[in-house]
Amino acid sequence: MKQPLIVVAALCVLGVARPAPAQVLADGPVVYGHHHLYVSNVDATKKFLVEGLGGTAVRIGEPAREVIRFPNVLVFMNATVPKGGSKGTTVDHIGFGVRNMREAVDRVKAAGFRMVTSTETGPPRVVKDDIAFPPAGQTGNSIAFAMGPDDLKVELVETPQQAAPVALHHVHFFGQQNNEMQAWYAKTFGGEARQGANFPSVVLPAVSLNFSPSQTPVVGTKDRAIDHIGFEVRDLEAFLKKLAASGVKITSEYRKVPALNTAIAYITDPWGTYIELTEGLGRVTVATN
Repeated sequence: MKQPLIVVAALCVLGVARPAPAQVLADGPVVYGHHHLYVSNVDATKKFLVEGLGGTAVRIGEPAREVIRFPNVLVFMNATVPKGGSKGTTVDHIGFGVRNMREAVDRVKAAGFRMVTSTETGPPRVVKDDIAFPPAGQTGNSIAFAMGPDDLKVELVETPQQAAPVALHHVHFFGQQNNEMQAWYAKTFGGEARQGANFPSVVLPAVSLNFSPSQTPVVGTKDRAIDHIGFEVRDLEAFLKKLAASGVKITSEYRKVPALNTAIAYITDPWGTYIELTEGLGRVTVATN
C-alpha cells in the first residue's frame, strides 16, 4: 500500500489529529469502499454508528470532513432528509460482522436504538433476547437486526474469528430478479459467484454481496436512507471504458476530487441501485482527535 497522499488539516481547533493506519480499505482491483447515507439528523446517526455499532468518527480531506470508519468501509453522511428508509429499496440493509453478538446487541440497546430481530427474521431461526440462532441441531452464525435513525436497517452477524470487534460483512440486495442481479454484479465487479441455501451472492475482498428474492417490487436507492453504495477501483478510467463498452450507462462521468485526491464516477444498476466508483479512497489519510 502506498503512503497516504492527503494530510488532514484544519483540525487545530479540535485538538491534535492522530493519523490512523494507512490501509483504510481491503486490497484488490475492485473492493467495496463506502456506504453513503442521507440523514435527517447527523448527530443521531453518528451516535448510532459510533456508540451503537462501534464505528470510529474520523476526518478526511481538506477542508476536513467527518465520516465514520469501520474496518474495510467508510460511512459518509449527507445532512439531507431521506424520502424513506432502506427497506423497500434494492439495498435492503448493510451488514457488519461482530465478534461477540451479545455485547454488540447490548451496545445498540444501551445507545437507545431498536433491535428488530424478531420482525426481520423468520423461521426456521429461533429468536431469543433479540438474537436469532440457527435451528436446533444445525450450525451457523447467530444474527440480529437493528434499526437506526431514518429507518436505516443494519444486520449484525456473529463472526468470532474476526480480528476487530466490528467490521464490514455484507451488503444485502433485495429484488424480484435476484439471480439476474447476482449475475450483473459478478460480471461488472468480478468476485466469486456463490449459490447459498437461502440466496446467491458475489464475494469480493472483505465483503459479500447478497441477493435475496423479493415478493413485492422494490425501488432504487437514490434519495433514500442508503442513497448509494461505493466501490473502490484501480485505474478507474480504464474500468469505465470497459463498462461503457459492455453497455453499462455511466450516470456521472469521471472527474477528480482535489479535496480527497481521488477520482469518482457514478453508475446505476439495472434495478435502480445508485453506485459511486472511486479511485484513491483506500489510501486517504484519516485522522481522529
